[in-house]
Amino acid sequence: MYQHETIDRSLVHQRARQFRQQTERFRVGTLSEDEFQPLRLQNGLYIQHHAPMLQVAIPYGMLNAVQLRRLAHIAREYDRGYGRFSTRQNILYSCPTLERVPDILDELAEVDLHAIQASGNCILTTAVDHFAGVAPDEVLDPRVYVEIIRQWSMLHPEFAFLPHEFKIVLSGSPEDRAAVMVQDIGLKAVFDYDGRPGFTVAVGGGLGRTPIAGDVIREFLPAADLLTYLAAILRVYNQHGRRDSKYRARIEILVKKLGVAEFRRQVAHEWSFLEGGPGTLPAAEIARVEARFTRPAYRPLPTVSAAHERHLRKDSAFARWVARNVHPHRVSGYVAVTISLKKTGVPPGDVMATRMDGIADLAERHSFGELRLTHEQDVAFADVEHESLHALWLGLDKSGQ
Repeated sequence: MYQHETIDRSLVHQRARQFRQQTERFRVGTLSEDEFQPLRLQNGLYIQHHAPMLQVAIPYGMLNAVQLRRLAHIAREYDRGYGRFSTRQNILYSCPTLERVPDILDELAEVDLHAIQASGNCILTTAVDHFAGVAPDEVLDPRVYVEIIRQWSMLHPEFAFLPHEFKIVLSGSPEDRAAVMVQDIGLKAVFDYDGRPGFTVAVGGGLGRTPIAGDVIREFLPAADLLTYLAAILRVYNQHGRRDSKYRARIEILVKKLGVAEFRRQVAHEWSFLEGGPGTLPAAEIARVEARFTRPAYRPLPTVSAAHERHLRKDSAFARWVARNVHPHRVSGYVAVTISLKKTGVPPGDVMATRMDGIADLAERHSFGELRLTHEQDVAFADVEHESLHALWLGLDKSGQ
């Protein structure tokens, strides 16, 4: 997982204190509803049918067991005992009261979580393949670049009031496990003929009222140019995106109106002022961010576990679960496992606080205390020993997972 620096923690705590003051000013009437709206939205707070809803940002969809238990505590203490894991790899609380939201933000800050830019007309939490860092087909670890985007985009003044909320997704593998082509900007990692890392860039996708696949506007963008090229795309959208109708405000509308060729031309024009400038990523900065990610202490294990093979032969229910839920890993003897949060009669992603606690316990026993949220509203354990699969499966059954 990414290890937060002092400046990360300071920013999150300061933002929580700032929102507490803004909320109090709104409650006593010194901030109007129109003035308070963008402030609360950029701190994850919606008002739907007169009831607050809080969306908490989960960078790259990664959590440790301590953080998940804190989310469970917040569900019990401030909501109705449950939360919803969203398609953005975040968690949504449906019924907190306005006056207690600042307390929730304080609780989140204590475990390096926050709700900054989890909603609002800004760059939302950048999503990623939930098997990032462990997938055997991965060409580069996308979490490093997602973290770079997070640091660049968080509270970016130029993109704080876009025409619409803005979604970026990055995949580090040839197989698209992050729905890259249905995002405002979709980035897919590739290498050029000289072995340089970079990204294929698609824009204008979406899963709104009329789902639409995005259009590729650049087949290869060098990794060093990632931020400057993203800024160029956002500048074109910020200048020309519609603000007179929330139903026509998305970038997909602008791309269709201008046409892909003209949109690409305008992005290239904006980028001509940014290319090679201060926003260019030096290799040392990419290495610095990469070094902040800890790696599990993998044990040397055989590729095949004799005990696992015996369980497969003896238990058909376990074998069916393995076929559906177990995925390859880049380290011998390990696998990734998905845990479904979909039950008949329950909205996808809804999870009770007791279940969050149970998942946290299983993560500590079987996946180095870490877990991932998926864009399919499920949970993934990224680092499970092959020979522990049967014990994990039994644990899921006992804890109601």
